[in-house]
Amino acid sequence: MSCIANDFMWWVSMIEIPVVTALIGFLWKVRQDSERGLNRIRDLMEAHHAQIREGLSAYKLEVAKSYAQTSDMKDLEERLTRHLLRIEAKLDLTH
Repeated sequence: MSCIANDFMWWVSMIEIPVVTALIGFLWKVRQDSERGLNRIRDLMEAHHAQIREGLSAYKLEVAKSYAQTSDMKDLEERLTRHLLRIEAKLDLTH
C-alpha cells in the first residue's frame, strides 16, 4: 500500500504541481496581455473620439460662418420685396 501512496505522491509532486503551476502562469500571462491590449484599444478609441469631436466642432463653426442666419435672410427678403414693390409702382404709372 505504501508503494501506491509513494507513487501517487511522486506523481503529484513531479507532474501535476508543475503542470498546474505552468497552466496558472499561462492563464495569468494571457490575462495580462488581454488587459494591455484592451487598454491600448481604449486609448486609441479615445484618441479617435477626440479627433472626431474636434472635426465636428470645426465643421459646425465653418457652417455657422458660411451660411446666412435667418435674421439676415428676413432682412434680404424685406429689401427685395420693397424694391419689387417700387418697380411695380413705376410700371403701374407707365401703363
